[in-house]
Amino acid sequence: MILLVNGPNLNLLGEREPDLYGRETLADVERMVAETCAGYGLSVKAFQSNWEGALLDFLQEHRREARGVIVNPGALTHTSRALADCLKALPCPAVEVHVSNIHAREAWRHESVIAPVVQGQIAGLGVRGYHYAALHLCALLAAQGSAAAGGGHAPSSPAPGASGLAASGPGASGPTAGAGAAVAASRTGTRPAPSRGRVQPAPPGDSPAPLPEFGPDPLDTEPAAEGPGVGEMERGEYEPL
Repeated sequence: MILLVNGPNLNLLGEREPDLYGRETLADVERMVAETCAGYGLSVKAFQSNWEGALLDFLQEHRREARGVIVNPGALTHTSRALADCLKALPCPAVEVHVSNIHAREAWRHESVIAPVVQGQIAGLGVRGYHYAALHLCALLAAQGSAAAGGGHAPSSPAPGASGLAASGPGASGPTAGAGAAVAASRTGTRPAPSRGRVQPAPPGDSPAPLPEFGPDPLDTEPAAEGPGVGEMERGEYEPL
């Protein structure tokens, strides 16, 4: 299960400064992340709160079942040592996401106390940043599962604060959302969760057609005339190339 955690004011996505944060809503974000993770057989539990303690309680409550965390702490990014300590205590990887490019805004937004304890940070790519964070976590977990099934070693994850994910760019862009994926939304407000979708496996493909057999190259039907070797020629009689 992937935890999708959003902090203060993220419930206003779509109506709060749309020129900066875009017009997609938090429901659009939750649906997009759920659909992305469903493709890897993972469910999503979404939560948003304007209260720091509620975010800590949610993360601690689900710490044993979570396999990854996508977190946008909002303004708590720059102040909440408690949230940083909580994320550091989790046994699963976490990715920090920001809809806007916090490094190109006011100076007080440039520092994240969360960044040193997560695997990477995605900022400035609009709500698609959530999609890329979900892709990263799902691919990481899939690789670890394949390595475990094959008896090999799972690829090592970058240490928190090391060179993990990092992205920044211009404003928001629309999600790749559609209907039907599972979202378990526990939030301060009330909103019915969309119905759980199913991932249909792709039908097995036909065996590849055999490669055609080629005959001899018509250009090679007549052997090339052999000239004298270098060893058979006297000094000064070498043929020009």
